[in-house]
Amino acid sequence: MREKGADLLLNALANLRGQDWHLHMVGGGPERAALEAQARALGLAERVHFTGLLPSLAMPELFQRLDVLVVPSRTLPNWKEQFGRVIVEAMASQVAVIGSDSGAIPDVIGEAGLIFPEEDVQVLTGHLRHLMHDPAQRQRLAQQGRQRVEAHFTQAQVARQTLAVYRAMLAGADQASPGSD
Repeated sequence: MREKGADLLLNALANLRGQDWHLHMVGGGPERAALEAQARALGLAERVHFTGLLPSLAMPELFQRLDVLVVPSRTLPNWKEQFGRVIVEAMASQVAVIGSDSGAIPDVIGEAGLIFPEEDVQVLTGHLRHLMHDPAQRQRLAQQGRQRVEAHFTQAQVARQTLAVYRAMLAGADQASPGSD
C-alpha cells in the first residue's frame, strides 16, 4: 500500500550501498510486485526479503531478529497513519524505531525513537546510517522504547488513562447539573 511508504525505505537503503544490512518487509498488498521490481531496479533484491503476512504470534520472534523497525508512512488525501500498534510491539521488544511524522507516529514514538519528515529520503537515510554506526545509540533507543511502552501503553496504563477520562467526564457532568452549586 502506497501510504505505508515502503518505496521510500527502499530508496533510502539504496543510498547505503556498501553497508551491511538486510530488510525484512512484512505484510502484503497490491504494491508488492512494484516493490519487488523497485528492489531489483535499485540492485537491492538480494538484501530485501518479502515475508508476506505473518500471524501475530510470529511477530515476537521477528522482532527479536531486528535491529531497527522503520515505519515510513506517508499521508494521502484519504489516509493518515493512526496509532501504530507495530511500533508499540517493537518498542516493547526493545527494538529501536524510526518513523515518519505522519499522523500519530510521532505521538506513539515520543522521544524513544527517531522521526523524519514524510517523503524525506535523505533524512531517513541519515537516521539509518546513524543507527548502523552507533550501536550504543540504537541500544539506548531500544531501552527508551521499552520504558515508554511500560509508562504509557500497557493494558494497566491504558485502563488507568481511560478511568481518568471517565472520572473527569463525570466530574464535569456533576458540576454542570442543576442544584450542584
